[in-house]
Amino acid sequence: MIKYGSDRVTFLEFASFTPRLEKRDHQWIDVELRFELKNTSADEAPQDLIDLTILVICTHNGQIAQIIPLDEGCDCEYQFTAGEKEQITAYIQSEAVQERIRACS
Repeated sequence: MIKYGSDRVTFLEFASFTPRLEKRDHQWIDVELRFELKNTSADEAPQDLIDLTILVICTHNGQIAQIIPLDEGCDCEYQFTAGEKEQITAYIQSEAVQERIRACS
């Protein structure tokens, strides 16, 4: 993760995700992800966040529009690295999650 204004970059490795899907409107599906980290990256998690989750905004056909880190449900001063986004994208593009997105539309 990268904190705005900081030169320190950490890398989180996700062990698992727990999704919650919600249809926002005729265009967007919000996928909130809670996650577990692999033991190797638990020390890399930002210590100044209270409840870090991931918001993935998708179209009704499952295309990702945005991947946003949230702290207690609000925008925070962090962003994900390219490697973290790759892990999240792979999960969202999995057939099981794509089926859930289509069912939510």
